[in-house]
This record gives sequence, C-alpha cells and structure tokens, in this order.
Amino acid sequence: MNLHLYVDYGPLLLRGLFFTLAVSFGALLIGLLWGLLLCLLGQLNNPLSRALYQLYITLFRGTPLLVQIYLVFYGGPFVGIELSALQVGVVGLGMYSAAYFAEIYRSGFLSIARGQIEAARDLGFSRWQILTQVKLPQMLGLILPAVVNQTILLVKESAILSVITVPEMLSAASRMSTETFSFIEPYLFLGLSYWLITFALARAARLLERRTSRYSARP
Repeated sequence: MNLHLYVDYGPLLLRGLFFTLAVSFGALLIGLLWGLLLCLLGQLNNPLSRALYQLYITLFRGTPLLVQIYLVFYGGPFVGIELSALQVGVVGLGMYSAAYFAEIYRSGFLSIARGQIEAARDLGFSRWQILTQVKLPQMLGLILPAVVNQTILLVKESAILSVITVPEMLSAASRMSTETFSFIEPYLFLGLSYWLITFALARAARLLERRTSRYSARP
C-alpha cells in the first residue's frame, strides 16, 4: 500500500469528506423538518391532507433515490427547474429522507398512550399545548433509535450523488483511483471515513438515549 498517495491526494479526499458532511447535514435538516410537517399534515382530520400524505410517502418510498435525482437534475431544466448538482443533492436527498422520517414520527405519535392525551384535554390543554407539551417530548424520546438509523442510511446514501458530479467522498475516491490506478488506498479511506461517521453518530445517539431514558425512568 502506497501511503504517499494520501499526501498527494489528501486535499481532494478531505474536500470530498467535507462535501459529504455538508450535504448530509443539509439533507438531514430538510428531512427532519419536512418529515415532521408531513406527519402533522397526515394527522389532520381532513381526507385531502391524508391522501396527499399517503401519495407523498408512496412516491418517495416507492421509487429509488437515484431515479429521483436523475429526474430533477436532468429533467428539471425541461420544466424550468435549473438547480446546481449540490442543490439537487441536498434537496433531493432531504425530500427523499423526509418520507421515512415522517413515518418514524407517525409511529412515535401512535406509541403515546391515549389516556395521556385525554387527561390533557380534561385539564383544559389546547391542541397546540397537547402537541408541544405532551406529544412531541415523548415522541422524540421514543423515536431516537429509528431517527439515528435513518440518519446513518442518509449519510451512506449521499454516495449516490457522485453520479451528478457532486464532489463528495465517492467522487473523490473514484478520481484518485482513476488517476493513480490504485484501488486499495482510495476505497480504504472511503470505507474508514463512512465507518467513523456512522460510529460517531451511533455513539452520540447512545449517550443521548441514556440521558433521555434516565429522566423518563423517574416516577
């Protein structure tokens, strides 16, 4: 293994790592916020809003991310949507992951005991108070493991964006491999980088889960 390649291509690999983290973070924010709005939309007592929710979930979960990215990046200009590769990557990955986060939120809301909601209503809580003071705090603690798993998947799926020239880690590793005819060095860096990112996310989530479970365990 030629370690000198890391000296020559270190800036390229680190730039790819930065883009992977930046794209994943931006997509995560979009996915979490848009997913929550979608979930709340699906819980309204309105047949139209529920139908729109189911349509969104079905479309984005039922089609591959690669197809969605291709449609927006290459098909968007034909309908007046012109976005850069980075914008398509962040928004596309965020909207794709929002469908999964919305279902995670929904499962969290369904896990809350119905008696607590009824008790809040008896105490005179408004719908907004029930949502922010009863539902959301409990739901966020219940769905933490699932959110972390989906976040890890999101980070790994960001590698797909290399097909539309987003300069993330896979793109950097592929360029290094093509120019040097080396395969072990670039893809070893790629694998270790993804492993470190996911390991850090899992450890941080475990610490956060311990803190939330410690408080929820109190009588």
